[in-house]
Amino acid sequence: MALFIVLSAFGGLKDFSLSFTNKYDPDLKVLPVDSKRILLNDSIFSELITIDGIKIATKIIEEKTLLSYADKDAVAVLKAVDQNFNKVNKVSQSVFAGEWLSEDFPYQVVVGNGISRQLSVGIMDQTGYLDFIVPKPGKGQITNPTQAFRKIPSVVRGVFGISEEYNNTYVFSQLELARELLNYRHDEFSAIEISTTENADLNLIQNKIQSLFDQKVEVKTRLQLNDELYKMLNTENLMVYLICTLVVIIALFNLIGSVIMAILDKKENIKTLSHLGAIPKEINKIFFYQGLISTMAGSTIGIIFGLVLIFLQLNFDLILITASLPYPVKVSFLNIIIVLLTTIGLGMLASKIASSRAGKLA
Repeated sequence: MALFIVLSAFGGLKDFSLSFTNKYDPDLKVLPVDSKRILLNDSIFSELITIDGIKIATKIIEEKTLLSYADKDAVAVLKAVDQNFNKVNKVSQSVFAGEWLSEDFPYQVVVGNGISRQLSVGIMDQTGYLDFIVPKPGKGQITNPTQAFRKIPSVVRGVFGISEEYNNTYVFSQLELARELLNYRHDEFSAIEISTTENADLNLIQNKIQSLFDQKVEVKTRLQLNDELYKMLNTENLMVYLICTLVVIIALFNLIGSVIMAILDKKENIKTLSHLGAIPKEINKIFFYQGLISTMAGSTIGIIFGLVLIFLQLNFDLILITASLPYPVKVSFLNIIIVLLTTIGLGMLASKIASSRAGKLA
């Protein structure tokens, strides 16, 4: 029961952690390999969106920048997007103050809640501008520091709240602002984010996209974009399983003890069976099956009780992380199979070890 509940709890935590990436990361993202810019003209983009399995694509310009407001500064990532972005990503639904970007106001931006607090910048604040500052590209020694940077003023149109990482990192704008700030041409972008159909063949789409470009590009899936997070969560899940399995192994010493006690209690019966012609191997099987039946009964009862507790948590929020957030859990058929295989497998081993003593008493 404990093993099943712990695996269900970590399964819920894993899904909860990945819910942010599933909601705010694209199905596919095209990135340049040898530079920071993708050359994307209208003909290539037209061919790209006609690939079977691609639903919609959006052009992105993304770069680190220094934000300055009044006497406060912060480093952030400027992510400039086009009108298709809302069809690929759901960030606009997380704007809780103000509004999302508008094509009519290219120099208005949407910032994360963390950046808004850090800079103390408000919505549509006319007392000062939020400045984007980046170094100008070039060679040689800087003789005049005031001319070494490019600065573009903007006004905050909205504030979004997703997760701590997003809130403290991203600022969204229209493509016009980023092109002027970073000196991008109209056919240059940092990335292309793509939404695919439900049953699309991602490997096939990746190969077709790469063949469209003259330059070298890589096409990453949502899993590849967050491979470190997936690896961390899978490692945590494996370690929890191993620790709980160790506890189960220790608990199975009780099974070994109970089988040995049954052998000692039935010592006279064992001798009777031996006199009737039973060989030690057959006598061992009797107590092996006793231990195995006990293990199977305990595993089944444990999973039933575990399912009841998980069901109560899902429907009645017995345990809360915060005042409004219940502890996430997940019922998985795979977890049931893992628990049964683990407990019954270890129970068979424990029963085998304990029952081997019965034949010696014959």
